[in-house]
Amino acid sequence: MEKEVCTAVVLAGGSGKRMGTKVHKQYLLMGGKPVLYYSLKAFQDSGMIDEIVLVTGKGEEEYCRNEIVDKYNLTKVKKIVPGGNERYESVWNGIERLPDYGYIYIHDGARPFVDDEIISRAYKCVTEEKACAAGMPAKDTIKVVDENGTVTDTPDRSRLWTVQTPQVFDAGLIRRAYSMLMKKEKISVTDDAMVVEQMLEHPVKMFFGSYANIKITTPEDLKIAEVFLKK
Repeated sequence: MEKEVCTAVVLAGGSGKRMGTKVHKQYLLMGGKPVLYYSLKAFQDSGMIDEIVLVTGKGEEEYCRNEIVDKYNLTKVKKIVPGGNERYESVWNGIERLPDYGYIYIHDGARPFVDDEIISRAYKCVTEEKACAAGMPAKDTIKVVDENGTVTDTPDRSRLWTVQTPQVFDAGLIRRAYSMLMKKEKISVTDDAMVVEQMLEHPVKMFFGSYANIKITTPEDLKIAEVFLKK
């Protein structure tokens, strides 16, 4: 069977608030290269991916083109577009520039350890389910608490996963879901799977990402990432 067209929308519009730096987390150096480089390189090298759309912070398009895309010869990056004030706005800015056929991978640029195995598992899953998200079974017991911090519930850990990216969708499906979302006055979503779940009531299948597929958010994450990188 011939492979469908696959595009990766890589989000690089996050701030460094929790990192405690003026430099945005995706531009911090890790092993001598920006954190963002590693996820772009994974999609660049994957035979599954035909094109990359990079969504940057506002006004950072030229910096990304000169200091990352051109510098490291990331030729699959065909479009560099500014993001919005919220993550969902940035995603929409990316996918609205894409055709509604094939599959769209949506990935956080601050997750540098996505690899070809994860990308390939995602393709297999999305061709069967049309909507899927990387993740891993939760290692820790999770508590639900109220506004005072008092435990109200302890869910069954065997049914809990921590969600990651990439999250991958049939292009027409995710475009339709986001189009509906953008017409809402009050929006509260934290990932792309949630948009599909809420807007279209379409099931989302989880597939195995990796426990190493961490998101760089805090200084501790960067230290852990350096260890992974050395390995």
